[in-house]
Amino acid sequence: MCLTKLKYLFFLCFIFLCEDNYAQRSNPLQKNKKFKKSIKQEIKDAIKETTKSCKEYNGLFKFYQNKKDAKSFIEIDTSHIGNEFIYFSYFENGVVDAGVVKGRYRGSKIIKIDKFFDKIDFTIENTKYYFDEDSPLSKSSKSNINSPIIISEKIISTSPCKTKFLINADNIFLNESFQQVKYSYSPRYKGFKLGNISKQKTRFKEIRNYPENTDVIVNYVYESKYPTTRGGNAITDSRSVSIIVQHSLIKMPDTNYRPRLDDTRVGFFTTQSNHMTSIDQVNYRDFINRWRLEKKDPDEHLSEPIKPITFWIENTTPIELRNIIKDGVESWNIAFEKAGFKNAIQVKVQPDTADWDAGDIRYNVLRWTSSPNPPWGGYGPSFVNPRTGEILGADIMLEWTYITNRIIAKDLFVETETYHHDHNHNNCYAAKYQQIENFFGKNYIKSFNLSNELEEELVKQSLKRLVLHEVGHTLGLSHNFKGSLLLSNDELNDKNIVNEKGICSSVMEYPAINIVKDSANQGLFFDVNPGVYDIWAIEYGYSTYQTQEQEKQYLSKILSRSIEKELAFANDAFDMRSPGKGTDPNAMIYDLSNDPIQHSIDKIKMILKIAENLKENYIKNNDTYEELYRSYRTLLFSYYQSLNIISRQVGGVKVDLSHTKQNSISKPFESVDLKTQKKALNIISNYGFSNKFLLQPDIIPFLQKQRRGFSVSDDPRIHELILRYQNRLLDHLLNSNVLKRITNSTLYGNDYNITSYMIDLRKSIFDSDMSFNISTLRQNLQITYVNRLFDIVNNKSNFDNFSKSSAYYNLDWLSKKINPTLGNISTRQHNNYILYLINSNLDKE
Repeated sequence: MCLTKLKYLFFLCFIFLCEDNYAQRSNPLQKNKKFKKSIKQEIKDAIKETTKSCKEYNGLFKFYQNKKDAKSFIEIDTSHIGNEFIYFSYFENGVVDAGVVKGRYRGSKIIKIDKFFDKIDFTIENTKYYFDEDSPLSKSSKSNINSPIIISEKIISTSPCKTKFLINADNIFLNESFQQVKYSYSPRYKGFKLGNISKQKTRFKEIRNYPENTDVIVNYVYESKYPTTRGGNAITDSRSVSIIVQHSLIKMPDTNYRPRLDDTRVGFFTTQSNHMTSIDQVNYRDFINRWRLEKKDPDEHLSEPIKPITFWIENTTPIELRNIIKDGVESWNIAFEKAGFKNAIQVKVQPDTADWDAGDIRYNVLRWTSSPNPPWGGYGPSFVNPRTGEILGADIMLEWTYITNRIIAKDLFVETETYHHDHNHNNCYAAKYQQIENFFGKNYIKSFNLSNELEEELVKQSLKRLVLHEVGHTLGLSHNFKGSLLLSNDELNDKNIVNEKGICSSVMEYPAINIVKDSANQGLFFDVNPGVYDIWAIEYGYSTYQTQEQEKQYLSKILSRSIEKELAFANDAFDMRSPGKGTDPNAMIYDLSNDPIQHSIDKIKMILKIAENLKENYIKNNDTYEELYRSYRTLLFSYYQSLNIISRQVGGVKVDLSHTKQNSISKPFESVDLKTQKKALNIISNYGFSNKFLLQPDIIPFLQKQRRGFSVSDDPRIHELILRYQNRLLDHLLNSNVLKRITNSTLYGNDYNITSYMIDLRKSIFDSDMSFNISTLRQNLQITYVNRLFDIVNNKSNFDNFSKSSAYYNLDWLSKKINPTLGNISTRQHNNYILYLINSNLDKE
């Protein structure tokens, strides 16, 4: 019984015993009645009074919602005060134009709840720094580290015992107090923008409450009276846009989980912090993100887990795809057996009669959507305890467009520049890239009149491989862009070897499709099981040990194998997908084999062969030319992507992540040899800068997009198209990072200096035309090249002095060697214009 009630009972007894003594005094009972009334009011349950018209939601945090006006309250009790909880949010629905995509996770953070006089405060705890409690330095652990109060809400009413406190939930959830929903736009951003949040229209959509988590789903409405950008068709009215967000408050897990330290040689997502009381030069205290798996029988080498990782296939999933998806998820058990677990992952199907929603964070769900403009075909996020890296939940988003092969043309035809540059390690574009490879595979099958069964097998392998990749992310694995180095080109063309070893060492790659030279010997198109690297990584992340000393010893033994070529690793920080990004040409996307140059040449030759029958294959059974148009553009994309892969050899520096005691035969940084760099530039000159394109005159007049409504059916614009791809090559070949690296790496082994390289590049663009008529395609390229040299010479550019002097030398050489009197009229006009550009621009400089 609380103190207030005891006080009231004591007072009644006191009045009863003493009433006669006060009987002779004037109006004593009147004073007593007033005091009794005040005590009754004090013990009256104010929370019940405030919420008497509300619907109650019992769970971790008790919720109330008024049945008349929907005003909501949240109850904080003494078990919450002074304690920490995990806050997590994700987009339950949105529009791609606003950067808000269904299923996108927003991350997790630790929230601490405190009472400050008549207010309840929510504070974000900073988990980026760790202090050993045994160190005197821990007494200053809060120094210069921010832990902001993000919510401070006045207490509306209190329980009689003052153990429960009611606050306004509208003021917490119907705004952006917990999490910023609307993105901050840069001044240069020209796309669709959300307006201001509408207090009147923003409301709770649903409240789900459970013993260990409280989920609050809010429909945020953003309004703009006069929007400057209309947005796509998914936006019904650009003046008002709804974004649905789920907020979750989660009970802090127990402390029995043993975190595992990250290591640079193996790829996991991590929860990072700095050890502030350590004496080590590098004070990283980073934990890998992983599930809590504990053996039922710790003494057994192979044991089932106490609690397996369970995924649910959402009941929206097409029935014919469910077995493929189930097989893809459960194939990861191959890797977990190496870590000592049997049946670590299980898959169930959500019943049509299920009373739980796929958004319920208690369930890990493979979800299906069919969006008008999806940013991905698959996405596998997870959320973790920000202190330990323990994965608490995960979903996998899969898009129907991936199966239907409705490639988003504008993304493909601009070489997915958005995805190359707007790059986040938490995002995954495996489905985007793999879908393009699927399209190439279908072109191959159709061109060589191969069986329908082979095309069906391509689709099955592709979907299973996508599921494998996304499940890998939910297990904590990051990308590995060296997974494609496993086999040689000859081995990839041997069906028996491919079926036995797989195509890549890791399904966490973005590889090219495996197409063989002899269609009769076609093995796997894509990997259908985790690779040797994946098995090794899972062994490191999930194997269990009874003592910390055993763990340290055996993990060190596992990691010592990282120098094996099959276990090569490079995550998103190393990859060279974008011009100037990364240094190691072996960490690339769309590549395959341990000789990516030769594989790319073979692919180019295959593309040219497929193109020979392209018109015949895509016109005879179609009413429009749309499929021919898309097929041609897909082939052209793959053609130039092959050249992009080759271009990364120029100025390339290979990276070895092995540690000092492993005695690796490689140095941490090794330049690509001179012969390989020159070979790469020569191939680009022959296939990328020459007139050897997919320019069959019999195809171009038929490259017509299918008209819709009043949309313009434009001509193919081949000149602009080819120049766009050539510009992508020059973006890398003349990138300031690449040119600086060429010079810097001459100090540790690069024999291709900036002077020689820049002369060779100029020769590849001009030399074959110095005494002949110049095609319009080459004229386009040469003018673009000259303008890029001006950009380098410019005093305000960020290029180093060596690049500037070399660019100036080549401009000066052209000004002296170009003859404006040779060739036909088109060539003479072009040469005169080049000289005009050089003379006028160099004079300015």
